[in-house]
This record gives sequence, structure tokens and C-alpha cells, in this order.
Amino acid sequence: MEAIGVGSARRVPWNKGKLTGQKPPLKLREIWAIRIRLQLAGKTRDLALFNLAIDSKL
Repeated sequence: MEAIGVGSARRVPWNKGKLTGQKPPLKLREIWAIRIRLQLAGKTRDLALFNLAIDSKL
């Protein structure tokens, strides 16, 4: 059985090559598109949670 050294294998970070930081806010048109899709799908709970998140600026 081989002993694995602590620093022997280098791991690649999960976010290597990806943009990091704050994402741009949703546009008003995108917010209404999400609301309409949730309403048409009958997802009342998801719509309520989405509205709560938007209202509390999450």
C-alpha cells in the first residue's frame, strides 16, 4: 500500500478560467419573464419565493 503525500497531487480549482465576482443585476424584462413563466406553470410556491427574493433585493 502506498502512502499518499500531502502535497504530491495538485488539484485544479473549480473556478479556474471562470469569471468571478458579482453578477450583473436582472433586468426588469427578465424579472417579468420569470414571473410569467412561473405563473403559467402553476408554480405558486416558487413564484412567491421569487417575489420575496426580488422584494428583499437578494
